[in-house]
Amino acid sequence: MNIIGIIPGRMASSRYPGKPLAKIAGIPMIGHCYFRSKMSQRLNEVYIATCDKEIADYGDAVGARCVMTKDTHERATDRIAEAVDKIEAQTGKRVDIVVMIQGDEPMTQPGMIDEAVEPLLKDNSIVIANLMAPIMSREEHDDPNEVKVVVDRQGFALYFSREPIPSWRKGAKEVPMLKQVCVIPFRRDFLKTFITLSPTPLEIIESVDMLRAMEHGYKVKMVMTKFESYSVDTPEDLQFAETYLLKDALVAKYPKC
Repeated sequence: MNIIGIIPGRMASSRYPGKPLAKIAGIPMIGHCYFRSKMSQRLNEVYIATCDKEIADYGDAVGARCVMTKDTHERATDRIAEAVDKIEAQTGKRVDIVVMIQGDEPMTQPGMIDEAVEPLLKDNSIVIANLMAPIMSREEHDDPNEVKVVVDRQGFALYFSREPIPSWRKGAKEVPMLKQVCVIPFRRDFLKTFITLSPTPLEIIESVDMLRAMEHGYKVKMVMTKFESYSVDTPEDLQFAETYLLKDALVAKYPKC
């Protein structure tokens, strides 16, 4: 199967402008995401999709395949879909599965990508999957930058929210508290369907793309990762990531650029 990874990135982030090129241990954040994704055993190739010349210039400098996209996209999924069209036109190869790898997860492990793709390889009825991980603290549970998820007994998402769900006050400490980890494989045809779906009320309220799929009747398979990862949403998060990555063995395996 032709399985590719795409890292969307733009400089005009509303929460943290310039975040993709913010340096962690001397390397731009999107560089960490790219180098680590390239180590996945499941991906045939990894691309950076961006509307910003600065990001594309950095990608070119480190040998990454970059795809320039429109600057009007408000959702990463729309940017990914445009990139898939351009990649297929350039390579002459049809993509089977595209993995959206968020550029603000610089601690992504290659094995996380492999974990996320596995359900789509085993079950043709699964059209999209997400990773999830345990929430480790009350602070993380309350943090609106962390997308929380609750799942059914078969591991399919029931709901996503930036609010603390399930309710801590009503006993969440007695049940698993889980967060979304943004490594998201789509079947190519479902991605094309997804971007044609009209935005939905819950998606807009929560600012979580996956709710659009669910409100239109599609199931989102959640996969528990065995790896630890944290997103970078603030300068303080950047400092935490640097502390982690300075000790991380994968960094030594990056190509010398």
